[in-house]
Amino acid sequence: MLPISVYKSLGLEQVFHKVMAGERLDLEDGLRLFQCPDLGAVGALAHEVRRRRHGRSTYYVVNQHINYSNICVNGCLFCAFRRRKGEPGAFELTVSDVQEKIRERLQDPITEIHIVGGCHPDLRLETFEAMLRAVRELRPGVHIKAFTAVEVAHFARVEGVPVREVLVRLKAAGLDMFPGGGAEIFSPRVRALLCPQKLSGEGWLRVMREAHELGIQSNATMLFGHAETLEERLEHLDALRRLQDETGGFVCFIPLPFQAKNTDLKGIRGPTGVDELKTIAVSRLMLDNIPHIKAYWVMLGVKQAQVALHFGADDLDGTVVEEKIGHMAGADSEEFLRREQLEELIRQAGFDPVERNCFFETPAASAGAK
Repeated sequence: MLPISVYKSLGLEQVFHKVMAGERLDLEDGLRLFQCPDLGAVGALAHEVRRRRHGRSTYYVVNQHINYSNICVNGCLFCAFRRRKGEPGAFELTVSDVQEKIRERLQDPITEIHIVGGCHPDLRLETFEAMLRAVRELRPGVHIKAFTAVEVAHFARVEGVPVREVLVRLKAAGLDMFPGGGAEIFSPRVRALLCPQKLSGEGWLRVMREAHELGIQSNATMLFGHAETLEERLEHLDALRRLQDETGGFVCFIPLPFQAKNTDLKGIRGPTGVDELKTIAVSRLMLDNIPHIKAYWVMLGVKQAQVALHFGADDLDGTVVEEKIGHMAGADSEEFLRREQLEELIRQAGFDPVERNCFFETPAASAGAK
């Protein structure tokens, strides 16, 4: 930790004392951190919080990503993944196709299967229930993390039923957890510009609140580095923090840097490396009630993800395999990483690799709980 004199000189003395005392930062504190010209000073504060919570442990998961379709009724300008039905590059997996992808990796020691897709205009909820049951049959011991809040709200709209009914049915079919996608930036101004057809920020929060009330935990995300202001980033973080105060259902927060290539959002290059690290650090400092911060190597790149472990992040995600959403947007990271590669990346950064499942339970903790 840097001496307090450094933070005094930067106008961050009050923030320093709050962090040392474990007190909650307000939005003005967050803005001071974002505006601070000394990246190392901000990172040191975040690393102190990370060290208190997790020591030298850095988590990863052996997982499998499956995108069932990129056909989507929403026309988000920042998305290079989505296609209209019949458009070149559009794809749609059947339940049998998903089963085949699971069978291809039955020999891998996977603990998490991550399933998301676009808001397909025709697929009905029964298809997704069948998909979950099929995965559960082939992989009975694996946790299924599937469908964003945006997809859930879309399922409810297609079926003409309340969101809660969709949540109950998905849980009964085998769903364990929700990923955090679709949050983007909650700001109505930004959503009107970039994704006016998409579920609103308030709608995203309502779906997650209901999920948490039903005992379904989730992650949370923020897409940054496009049209949002620093104040809107902080308001996004504060909204997540307030919901977490209510429900305690968020497990991990994932700051996602905007990938500018191959999108319809012109004239925006995405965040700089400094902005990426500062956003991860500020997220760790603001989200005092969310246990984990992820450095998602797919969108950051493995080198930047290693550095992010010194800026508040404590998780690298996992082996992934066949990631499409980030790479279709121009991410130049590897398509997948082996367990040995992940562990070596973590050790090279000066931390201890710890394998976990989607709830951040480690094998020893899971065994002890049985």
